[in-house]
Amino acid sequence: MVSSEQRRRQLAREKYERQMQRRAEAASARRRRNTILGASLAVVVLAGGGTLFASGAFSSDGKDKSASAASSAQAAPTQADPTAAPTRKPVEGCATPAPGSPNGKQFKAEPAMSIDQNASYTMALDTNCGKVTVALDAAKAPHTVNSFNFLAGEQFFDHTKCHRLTTDGIFVLQCGDPTASATVPGGTGGPGYKFADENLTGATYPAGTVAMANSGPGTNGSQFFLVYKDTQLPPNYTPFGKITGGLDVVQKIAAAGTLEGGPDGHPMADVTFNSVTVSKG
Repeated sequence: MVSSEQRRRQLAREKYERQMQRRAEAASARRRRNTILGASLAVVVLAGGGTLFASGAFSSDGKDKSASAASSAQAAPTQADPTAAPTRKPVEGCATPAPGSPNGKQFKAEPAMSIDQNASYTMALDTNCGKVTVALDAAKAPHTVNSFNFLAGEQFFDHTKCHRLTTDGIFVLQCGDPTASATVPGGTGGPGYKFADENLTGATYPAGTVAMANSGPGTNGSQFFLVYKDTQLPPNYTPFGKITGGLDVVQKIAAAGTLEGGPDGHPMADVTFNSVTVSKG
């Protein structure tokens, strides 16, 4: 028998999925509009693709999933009018991000396999709110780990922001969009390439899981989400790591809530990666 709490969570997930789909459709409409405007002005604009969570909870490279996820990264948090923007409040333990901007590098294709699938790899997320370490699963998600190893080596993630936080039904912090800012919606940025899903059979998303945000099957790019509390999601988002240190950092960020005040929006904390590194062993 389904309890009232289970039913509430189910309804929350379904509502979130509908929001994610509307966000994806709105993003597509904006891209079409921008293309038309660009052509009429004879201006050539070069942009990279990517996403947050869109089709379900988390979208990256185009979509937000009902979670990612949690795309968006990611599903469209209500944006405040720029003339009456919400006020960002200090969050204990969060410092001013290191100076710098994302390098904006784009790549034409997934990098060639260079990791040892039998080896252990650790990703260090050095944020302005604290350090988070992640044990990467190269055996079960080799292409994903190889991509993160490559992008980290290119300093792709340095100075990028975690642009989405969900605090009801789905409990994730979404990051990895180089186009995201502290106030402008992200969710469509990526490295310029996409790669296939991995490790989905029987996938679950307990607290500490690190998984890819996507916009549908085979659309992984650079956006990913950190699960800070057990979350019910369909097995659509590649789990590729486990937080081994700093889960309390993510939980602290989540406890501060969203900038907009709702259950889905920008983190109140202006979470920024000062650096992201991947090391073997």
